[in-house]
Amino acid sequence: MERPIVGITMGDAAGVGPEIIVRALAAPEVRRIARPLVIGDAARLRRAAEIVREPVAIETVAGPEDATYAEGVIEVVDLDCVPDDLPFGRLSPVAGEGAYRFIERAVELATAGRIDAICTAPLNKEALHAAGHRYPGHTELLAELTGTDEVSMMLSAPKLRVIHVTTHIGLVDAVRRIEPGLVERTVRRGHATLVKSGIAEPRIAVCGINPHAGENGLFGQGEEEEKVVPAIERLRADGIDARGPLPADTVFFRAVRGDFDLVVAMYHDQGHGPVKVMGLEAGVNITVGLPVIRTSVDHGTAFDIAGTGRADHESMLEALRQAVDLAPSRTEHNGGRES
Repeated sequence: MERPIVGITMGDAAGVGPEIIVRALAAPEVRRIARPLVIGDAARLRRAAEIVREPVAIETVAGPEDATYAEGVIEVVDLDCVPDDLPFGRLSPVAGEGAYRFIERAVELATAGRIDAICTAPLNKEALHAAGHRYPGHTELLAELTGTDEVSMMLSAPKLRVIHVTTHIGLVDAVRRIEPGLVERTVRRGHATLVKSGIAEPRIAVCGINPHAGENGLFGQGEEEEKVVPAIERLRADGIDARGPLPADTVFFRAVRGDFDLVVAMYHDQGHGPVKVMGLEAGVNITVGLPVIRTSVDHGTAFDIAGTGRADHESMLEALRQAVDLAPSRTEHNGGRES
């Protein structure tokens, strides 16, 4: 069976993306499990290799079919859109435009079956907006580029996986948007992803919305009974082990202890906070529901240390590993041919 081809988008060129990509792809492990191909800017990667002092060659290729995936070489589909004098650590619409174009090309390659998964370095939302692309982040951008009506954000850290019912909206708007159908679809997407990754019968904890999951109506306006309980009842009727609504102040501890394989968070901070406590360097963001596989580091562009060579690449390595775990085998694309 051939190693999957993982397209790695460079993200915001003014951030730490180029540096963590070079460091991650210099690790011998990567070539053993995947065939990595960067979609980005070759000159910026060469600059990053100098900064992090990795003795790798940066070579341009027209597409995945032209790459050799050899040790010591980082191959890149070069969109040549980053000026040589673009400073690290500063907001730039030029970098925002580049980040958009890298994702756009990766989606084209993935939907055509030429790469098996996408792994993204971080982009900067302000830079993206300054370039005229009004998306809250990667998740929504990928959904539009793939023509997907609804996706979910799943965060994965050691001992903890969290999927979100809502993400990049204000708390009041999030509570308003939550309804049984959305909760049910979110749980089903998470369940399907875990089954695909090898967990035959995932144990899924569903958070409440209010403190103590409403405590039988003492807190809130009955949101749990109205918005969450009907979804859980339908899921359980279909044989999915969904439990709740459970208090968010204890459920993450229980998940880390091993009681659950997945926690369903109702809104952004409810789910993001516990994952980030587990360690920014080990977190991975997975977009669930797309027609393509997409994983990402779970940190931002880190403008404060960009260009210094101090950025940690462990999250990028873990994102690559998860992309490989979720990617279809190349035998599916090649009529059963194995390398």
